[in-house]
Amino acid sequence: MLIITLIITLILTITGIILYVANRYKQKRAETLGLPPEPEAPEIPDECCGQHEVCEKDSLLAAVSRDIEYYDDEELDKWRGTPSDQYDDEQCALFRDVLYTMQSHEVAGWVRSLQLRGIELPDEVKDEVLLIVGERRS
Repeated sequence: MLIITLIITLILTITGIILYVANRYKQKRAETLGLPPEPEAPEIPDECCGQHEVCEKDSLLAAVSRDIEYYDDEELDKWRGTPSDQYDDEQCALFRDVLYTMQSHEVAGWVRSLQLRGIELPDEVKDEVLLIVGERRS
């Protein structure tokens, strides 16, 4: 039994030494050839936890989160219950003002917040929202 333990220890030690020497050789060769260092593992942005196939922060579904968050858009609450095809040009402009004053990573959360508050996006603004969210996903 002792011999088997010594053999395993010897094999592991030799493997470790070989891997160390190979890594040092690779680093020295990269320095000699002037190659850039290997990139670090990519960091997951703050807005995404990385644990889901599709980031929940980019989801437009109100079922993802029940928290209502306001985006300096309290004035839109007066259109709660208004159908999406019943907005006039001035009202659509107010929705666009809010949309284009926020960061692109906030748009999906804003749409979720509107859904939770019972506010439908004007039909004229929906395509713009989908374009912004789609660009963030790709």
